[in-house]
Amino acid sequence: MSIQSVVNSRNIPLPIQREVRQRCGFGCVVCGMPLYEYEHLAEWALVHRHVADEITLLCDQHHREKTGGLLPKALVNEANADPYNLRVGTSKPYLLHFSGKTAEVVIGSNTFTCEDQGYGTAMVPLSIDGVALLAFLLADGHLLLNVVVFDECNVPVLHIKNNQLYYSSIPWDIQLVGTTLTIREAHRKILLEVEFQPPNKITVNRGRFLRNGIEVLVRPENIFITNNSCYVSDCHAHNCYGGLILGHHEKPIAGFMTIEGVQRYLGDKSAALQFEKECKARNLDG
Repeated sequence: MSIQSVVNSRNIPLPIQREVRQRCGFGCVVCGMPLYEYEHLAEWALVHRHVADEITLLCDQHHREKTGGLLPKALVNEANADPYNLRVGTSKPYLLHFSGKTAEVVIGSNTFTCEDQGYGTAMVPLSIDGVALLAFLLADGHLLLNVVVFDECNVPVLHIKNNQLYYSSIPWDIQLVGTTLTIREAHRKILLEVEFQPPNKITVNRGRFLRNGIEVLVRPENIFITNNSCYVSDCHAHNCYGGLILGHHEKPIAGFMTIEGVQRYLGDKSAALQFEKECKARNLDG
């Protein structure tokens, strides 16, 4: 049953917004664009209520077309009943505007920077088992961002390939608001929070990078590898091809930190997380 709210304000309550996003596949129901606006199918000015089943998501173009009468309401209702992203399984590609001859990635107070040193310059801040979870490619003033995020079942839920953003409709919640993309696994459980800072920088504020039983947690203050209780903070790598390189790579990658033998699929993490808290406390005291 959908959530309903009868109010005198046009502001849609957050739980209703979340239900609408989930039902619509986290994008415009017509085209799948991940930048969208909330649109009442039953005109709010007439009904003065917020009912999740009566609200849909439309991108700016389709919202304006509906308002101007170019997009018939019947077609919007049809798209709302069969949203683009749920039908296709992923969002419509969205082009991120990155460019330049330098790149910077900030992950949990650790920074990775590189300069264009000729065609095919690359930087891989995080790689697990040969899969680059975070990478930049630089060539002739073009800066291409690549990101892959997996869930606990090794299913990719987010993919940025050469500046094109795709995401799966599987996660519990996805929001792209302004320059910040947030993916949640559950209520108050963030899988990824990344801030895009065109033309040449991204900041991963929070994250849980998973691959083949390895878990890398990103906090604003640090990176923490749960499997071996490795705490990393305030490090900087410049013009270094690899950053944090974990697991087996058939083609070895030179990085500022390389750990090949990492235990997998650990059970109780309480001791490791307690160690992380102690490391943070020592950093604050120091």
